[in-house]
Amino acid sequence: MTISDGHCHFFSAHFFETLASELKDLPPGDAAAAIASRLEWNAPGTPEALADRWVGELDRHGVARAALIASVPGDEPSVAAAVARHPRRFTGFFMLDPTRDDAVARAEQAVVALGLRCVCLFPAMHRYRVDDDRVLRILALAAAHPGTAVFVHCGVLSLGVRKKLGLASRFDIRMGDPLAVQVAASAFPHLPVIIPHFGAGFFREALVAADLSPNIHLDTSSSNAWIKYHAGLTLPEVFRRALDVVGPDRLIFGTDSSFFPRGWQRGVFDAQKSALEAIAADEAAQQKIFGGNFDRLFRHDSAT
Repeated sequence: MTISDGHCHFFSAHFFETLASELKDLPPGDAAAAIASRLEWNAPGTPEALADRWVGELDRHGVARAALIASVPGDEPSVAAAVARHPRRFTGFFMLDPTRDDAVARAEQAVVALGLRCVCLFPAMHRYRVDDDRVLRILALAAAHPGTAVFVHCGVLSLGVRKKLGLASRFDIRMGDPLAVQVAASAFPHLPVIIPHFGAGFFREALVAADLSPNIHLDTSSSNAWIKYHAGLTLPEVFRRALDVVGPDRLIFGTDSSFFPRGWQRGVFDAQKSALEAIAADEAAQQKIFGGNFDRLFRHDSAT
C-alpha cells in the first residue's frame, strides 16, 4: 500500500519566531531554539534541514509523500524551500488570513510564484465566515489555477503549542461551520475543498456539506478526539458513515503530525487502518484513502 499523508504541519524557525513575538521572557539570541527548548522539542534549524529530517522520518515509516502546512500566515517561503529540496516527497500547503488587505496578493504569490498547492483557512482562528466575499475571492483565485485546493478547518480548534506556552487562543468556533463551507464550495464546483478531521465535532454537518457538494473532501487526520462529543460513536463507525455518504474517493488520510522528536504519528495510521479493517473496507477503498486520493488531487509528474 502506498501511503501519502495529507496533513502534516511544518514547524519552521519562522513558526517559532512568530510564537516568540508574543512572549516577553525569552533570553536574547535564537528565539526559535529558545521556544523549542521550552517546549522540549527539537529546534527546527533551516527549512532545508527540517525538510531532510522529515524525509528521514517518512522513509522510516514507509510514507511516500506528505503535505507540509505552513502553520502561521507568512511562512510560505519555509514550506516552499522544503518542497524545492524534495519535490517528489512534499506538497506545499499554506495558512492564509483572508481578512488581511494583502490576502489575495499573498495567495497569488504562494500559488503562482512559490508553487504551493493548497490554501489553508482557519475561520475560527481569524474570525470570519467562510461565505464572506473576502473568502470567495481567495477561492476564485485557487479555482483559476488547476491543481490547487482549499482546506477549511471546521469545528473544534485547539492548539497544543499555544497552551503549553501559556498563550491565549481566542477562537470563535461558530465561524467553522461546514454548512457555510458548502455554500462557498458550491460556487466553485471544480475546486477541491478539504474539511479536515471529519469536521472536528461537526461530523453530521460535514457529511451533509460533502453530500451536497461533490467537490468537498474530508480528511481523516489526528486522533479524532472530537468523537467524545457524539454518544456511542467510534472511529470504525465514523469511517463507515463517511464511506456510506461520501464514498472512498473523497476521503484523504492524514495524521496531523508536527514536531520532533515525536515525528510522524504512526499510532494515528495504525488506528485508522484498524478501523477500516473492522468495517471490512476493501483493499481498493483503503488504497484510495491512504494514498490514491491525495496523489490524484496533488499530482506530481515526477512522483514515484
